[in-house]
Amino acid sequence: MAQAGAVILNPEVVQKDPREALVIAVTARAIFNLEAEHQLFLAQGAEEYIKYQTAHATEPLPPGTAFSFIQAVQQVNRRLLERDPEERGLLDIIVLSNNSPQAGSRIVHCARQAGLEISKFCFVSNEDSTQYLQDLHVRLFLSADKTDVCNALRRGVPAALIFQQEVQAPSTQLRLAFDGDAVLFSDETDRVFRERGLQGAMQYERALEAVPIGEGPMKAFAMQLGRLREKFSPEDSPVRTYLVTARSKGDMSVRALNTLQAWGLVLDEIFFMDGAPKGPTLVQIRPHIFFDDSMPNIQGAQDAGVPSALVPCDC
Repeated sequence: MAQAGAVILNPEVVQKDPREALVIAVTARAIFNLEAEHQLFLAQGAEEYIKYQTAHATEPLPPGTAFSFIQAVQQVNRRLLERDPEERGLLDIIVLSNNSPQAGSRIVHCARQAGLEISKFCFVSNEDSTQYLQDLHVRLFLSADKTDVCNALRRGVPAALIFQQEVQAPSTQLRLAFDGDAVLFSDETDRVFRERGLQGAMQYERALEAVPIGEGPMKAFAMQLGRLREKFSPEDSPVRTYLVTARSKGDMSVRALNTLQAWGLVLDEIFFMDGAPKGPTLVQIRPHIFFDDSMPNIQGAQDAGVPSALVPCDC
């Protein structure tokens, strides 16, 4: 567990049982736009960074990419409690940061001032904060640091790299979009495609139509989100999920659909793009986060104004 004195509980938020809640850890740089402060840290070091953050402890920070995502999570929790005031399977947002508690005081203040329902702030002053993810029962980790994301994935925790961009909150309904291969599914088909080309990948998929694709890094999180979603009717759900994949509607789609059915994972909408740009479709979906393993796809989504997170394959 994090070192003594590094965990700050938020008295304004009911503490949830991590064994029953869906715990999501987010770094401070994913929630707030701290790029100027981060550059100060890189240029002048930790001591000057701490001095600056302490001196500006009550100064507001602009929202970061994950800010509206957290607001949507709060709406989901409200709907769950309206449905059942004794509900324990809520979403639980925590901050996991390499900041010291002194520098982190500004993060705590800004989050509380913004009305973000973050249950605890873990300031571990450690180069690898991801060593605490499993102790904290984290089921999704969002960070602006690729090393942290890779460390989390190596520890078996679903994780993604958030890129800083301005985000207009699209909806109070939590909307998440996932790529297929190397995100929800394993990267086996991608490997075959690189080795044998498109025709070889199509033949491979036809031969294995009845065999579920291996699990990708985001599968476990999507399954837990799916179980939460099942508590509502499709028409009334505060959560909406999407698969937006480069696979075609023909031979490359059958195995993907069979895999989802074998897993028991129901998604609201599935788009087989057949290599077409994903940006226009994502604009229509308006997800709070789009998870993909390809930087060109991430860049296309960002160019379309869609908040995106990279699930890296090169860790």
